[in-house]
Amino acid sequence: MNKQSGNTRNKADESVSVNRREQILEAAVIVFAEYGYYRATTAQVAEKVGISQPYIFKLFKNKEELFIAALDRAFERIIRTFRGVEAPAEELLAECIRSYEALMETHPNEILLQVQAFGIRDELILGSMQKGMLEVTDVVKEKFVGAGMKHPEVLVSTFMANGMLCNIAMALGMPELKPKHL
Repeated sequence: MNKQSGNTRNKADESVSVNRREQILEAAVIVFAEYGYYRATTAQVAEKVGISQPYIFKLFKNKEELFIAALDRAFERIIRTFRGVEAPAEELLAECIRSYEALMETHPNEILLQVQAFGIRDELILGSMQKGMLEVTDVVKEKFVGAGMKHPEVLVSTFMANGMLCNIAMALGMPELKPKHL
């Protein structure tokens, strides 16, 4: 085999590995959202992907690492969503709300994953939650400050609190708890 075909194979193997990692994370979000961290198993995740359980451990050292990777992925999507919000100051808050509501519709399992993570006292999972919540808060604050909105800290706090209430309402299947608007 020449050097060029070896490089092609390595790139193909990397691509398969990246795709498989994404499949595993997607399945993990679903399994963890359905069963919770403690009842979910890596065997369930593997079955959903159609791979053997040991393959998961080639990419993630344990269930905790898999859960954190799925959680981080969910936060990354929220952060990307809020970074992408563009609106004039008078419409920015409403547009952030609409964007988050759309995310709750398109990725409900990621929201449920985060809700569940609030109750897990594992140090690394707690650290991931803290980091994610701080990043989301910072991105929203940057948007509000950049738009010149008055009292951005108060708006961010109110926005985040209402977002948490939306998450709880979704997790409990009680849409009547969801705030109508800010």
